[in-house]
Amino acid sequence: MSANLEIKARCADLAALRRRAEALATEYLGVDRQVDTYFRTASGRLKLRESSLSGGQLVPYRRADAAGPRRSDYQVIPVPDPAGTRELLAELLGVHRVVRKEREIFLYQNVRIHLDRVEGLGTFMELEAVFDGAPEAEPEQQAKVDWLLGELGVKPDDLVPISYEGLLAAGDGASA
Repeated sequence: MSANLEIKARCADLAALRRRAEALATEYLGVDRQVDTYFRTASGRLKLRESSLSGGQLVPYRRADAAGPRRSDYQVIPVPDPAGTRELLAELLGVHRVVRKEREIFLYQNVRIHLDRVEGLGTFMELEAVFDGAPEAEPEQQAKVDWLLGELGVKPDDLVPISYEGLLAAGDGASA
């Protein structure tokens, strides 16, 4: 199973953050238009991502809600027929929420820097430090995320403790 340390923050000035990300990035991956369909589950989370860059992917994962960096354990399963899979899972499990976003993706080493425009919510920055999940590797990933937060100028008050799906469920688009 793969793992990452993830943190999300509101972003009032996406253009300024983009300039900082460009200066730090070791690679630019482009702009991805994503539709994430979340399904009802007894535990954990299950989403079907339909991505303009990666195609269809089923992503089951576990992650706690917290304002700081949080660990996520997940799998990415390629889905050749996302529309058919979405229809079947909607019938079997029920749809919990749909999140539509445009995501600009930069890399700093193994950390993905996402600049997101989320329909109904506004603009955000997300960091994902992808690693093998080994507990001894987590402190190094935490240090990278902390360093990037400082370099990108993210303030503690900007941090968001829940997912986009959770923000939509809470009706938090008005404050974005």
